[in-house]
Amino acid sequence: MHTKFKFLLILILCIPFFGFSQGFELSKGKKFEKVKFQLINNLIIIPIEVNGAKLSFILDSGVSKPILFNVSDQDSIQLKNVSEITIRGLGDGDPIQALSSKGNFFKLKEVRNINQLLYVVLDKEMNFSPSLGIPIHGIIGYDLFRDFVVEVNYSSQYIKFHDPEFYVEKENSKSQKLPLYIRRNKAYIDGNVGFNEVDEVSVKLLVDTGSSDAVWLFEDEDKGLDIPLQNYEDFLGKGLNGKIFGKRTKVNSIKIGEFSVKDAKAAFPDMNTFSNATILAGRNGSVGGGILKRFNIIFNYPAKEITLKKNGNFAKPFQYNMCGLQLQHNGVRYIADRIADRRGVVMNSERKFGDVQILMQNRTRLSLVPEIIVSGIRAGSPAQEAGLKEGDIILAVNGKRIHSIKLQEVMKMLNEKEGKRIRVLIERYNTDLLFSFVLKKAFE
Repeated sequence: MHTKFKFLLILILCIPFFGFSQGFELSKGKKFEKVKFQLINNLIIIPIEVNGAKLSFILDSGVSKPILFNVSDQDSIQLKNVSEITIRGLGDGDPIQALSSKGNFFKLKEVRNINQLLYVVLDKEMNFSPSLGIPIHGIIGYDLFRDFVVEVNYSSQYIKFHDPEFYVEKENSKSQKLPLYIRRNKAYIDGNVGFNEVDEVSVKLLVDTGSSDAVWLFEDEDKGLDIPLQNYEDFLGKGLNGKIFGKRTKVNSIKIGEFSVKDAKAAFPDMNTFSNATILAGRNGSVGGGILKRFNIIFNYPAKEITLKKNGNFAKPFQYNMCGLQLQHNGVRYIADRIADRRGVVMNSERKFGDVQILMQNRTRLSLVPEIIVSGIRAGSPAQEAGLKEGDIILAVNGKRIHSIKLQEVMKMLNEKEGKRIRVLIERYNTDLLFSFVLKKAFE
């Protein structure tokens, strides 16, 4: 039996590891592997088998070793060579307990690693599934980017993992190749932030496909990174060690190479979140999926290069949470669906809303469907002023029942356009209540 040990891992995203992983490889004779992905809330979701278990991972270029954090009782996963560790990452909480496991078999179609190191976070609060609306079991990053030339086509939602030995770059006059700096298993890129039409500040940004935001900037008065006057306090996300808060705002432009994204959504996280200097690593912020999805990108870690080409998302306006609500899945609930009219004629009987259905006297069907609740609400927002509260169960938006709609589509309905009146039917303490409010700009 192996000896258990504990140590403080300051930030697994930063520390290089040697000798633990053999590395990912393509099956013999393959020059590349093409994999379809889901793009949910600007995040790339890919299917990976871990020791034979089929799981879903966020492709996160900001993480070093794979992390499992949502291994439920229904997921049968055999882990090998397990030891105890403690992890410290982003967030306002204490370090969390985790497991380190060596010698695992990872498989992504014909991309394989027979000796992969991974971590398992034991904290049940570390779970992205409720907020994304689909099961998410973990995150994976550097090990895939390190071993391949990774071509991410955001517009068509596929990735090609190219064997660097056989990769031949295609010349394209509309794309631009830029230096990519690899430090402690993380990739950085140079850019410029424009706070007005004249002033620009040069920045070094972490390339973070695991962030759904556009850009995070670290407040630095000496460098000229001041928070714009138009801003509001908000929940920015969840780190390994808890929630991250800060100020949301927008900047005149984010410039990377010759590409300039105008009126860019930005956030300034509370710097207490980055109390450990190792986390900062000389950078001024990070660029996330809100910007990256506007390009088709070739990550070439072996050559320390990144190639950008604008796609159809480039000129689309940034989306803001005008209503002020944060939603997430909260288990399941039964809903009654009448399938016969007063004459007893069955209507639309093939329609399904859930996996579990009960027919009652051939007139009514009970379906088990996901429950969506208000998980957070911004102070002073239209929804908060109208009277909505955290914990309210969302039943309908503008008269449309939401039990058959994906979580991100519900959020889109709630933030459609400025000036639109939104009517939200909710359940609170077994009572249905209707609230109404008008969407307004987040910075008014």
